[in-house]
Amino acid sequence: MKRSVLGPLVASVAVLGLALTGVAVAAPPNIAAVPRAHCGPRSHPELGLQGRVSARDVADGYAEQGYTCNTELVGHFGTTGGYRNYRYVDAAGHVCAFYDTTLLFPTNALQGSTHTTGVFVLDMSNPARPVHTATLSTPAMQSPHESLSLNVKRGLLAADLGNPLAYPGYVDVYDVSKDCRHPVLDSSLPVGVLGHEGTFSPDGRTFWVSSAGGGTLTAVDVTVPQAPKILWTERGIDPHGLNVSDDGNTLYIADLGNNGTTPGLTVLDVSQIQRRVSAPQVRQISHITWPSVSIPQVPLPVTIGGHRYLVEIDEFATDGGNGGGPATDPNAQVGAARIIDIADPAHPHVISNIRLEVNQPANRAAILGDPGANNSLQGYAGHYCAVPQRNDPGIVACSFILSGLRIFDIRDPYHPREIAYFNAPVHPSSTGGPGSNYAMSAPAFDPAHSQIWYSDGNDGFYAVRVVNGVWPF
Repeated sequence: MKRSVLGPLVASVAVLGLALTGVAVAAPPNIAAVPRAHCGPRSHPELGLQGRVSARDVADGYAEQGYTCNTELVGHFGTTGGYRNYRYVDAAGHVCAFYDTTLLFPTNALQGSTHTTGVFVLDMSNPARPVHTATLSTPAMQSPHESLSLNVKRGLLAADLGNPLAYPGYVDVYDVSKDCRHPVLDSSLPVGVLGHEGTFSPDGRTFWVSSAGGGTLTAVDVTVPQAPKILWTERGIDPHGLNVSDDGNTLYIADLGNNGTTPGLTVLDVSQIQRRVSAPQVRQISHITWPSVSIPQVPLPVTIGGHRYLVEIDEFATDGGNGGGPATDPNAQVGAARIIDIADPAHPHVISNIRLEVNQPANRAAILGDPGANNSLQGYAGHYCAVPQRNDPGIVACSFILSGLRIFDIRDPYHPREIAYFNAPVHPSSTGGPGSNYAMSAPAFDPAHSQIWYSDGNDGFYAVRVVNGVWPF
């Protein structure tokens, strides 16, 4: 889309200048897998490598029970899932879950699923028996891809229309504050330019839209959610997942690196957008990469002991030429996750890695025949993480695709360790062959009841309880 179409405000935007000289390459101290979880009573643990669902376990039925370590099933709904899950309590005390239901629109409607497409709303007053109360079927909610976002402060649920590259950026905004079981549509307008990912600023006044393959980044003013408008947009950059600092002034971007940069993390000063300056200027603060980088997915701002960090996760794997490839490829880069010190945003640096044994190069030969392991869009790799809260979160929970939901203790950010996992029961595939899990979603949390909610692309929405006293701490 040309700038002239977007009006004079966009035409006056400064170029970000992401082509760098002397890109910082962070050298993490340890690339090994994190320590394995110690599984307590009632666990049904993995038998081999950390994170593995072996062909043997599938063939002899062990995987049909799923793999649990310090977790147990609370409730389950549906047969497909997507990329984001949220928990919300409205003004009347209703407890709801929101989740997108497809990895790629409209494939779930073709899989014999219990529903068609859209974002699902569940009444979670009894998590053991989720009740489907609404399906959001406006354009962006039909195919939100990785953009479904909730702002708790304002009670707004939003998404932009997206796919793996980019769709025309319709942005849908719903009010969930009064009765979250039945969201009310505020607006559905083409204000996102091109869509793929999305996130709110913490104050809920700005919705950020990134298009990944489309090469655009857009800030949408949702101060009046019934009348959103473009504040700023830029082309020629390559943003993937993104998050905003607590004060709204700094944007952290998982940079795909296809437009003159290396894949990694880009930090932008967006304070003029936050202040609503006319014709705002955006300044790059820093950009880094790391030796094990694959496809940067999303950075999560956290504060641990008063110190600022990002928990960043890469998705999938890349081959030696940085193209997509299965994690079993001997040249594959499996990025997994890491913790980045951002106390000085001009000089961020990786301090630790969060990896499983199945993510390690030395183990690729062993996992070669496992169901789903050779799929470049599946495999043993990371995808999404989430934290219970930004300030001293204690844990990070991540979807590691074939390895399911993994839960890590990050109270010591230099030495993260796994404390629990839940990998859903493996069922035969729709074609009759061996099945596999497809955990791609950012989880949601209910610390008061020791619960984590996530969805699996092949098996729907799960409410999971963490047991044996491992969390909350």
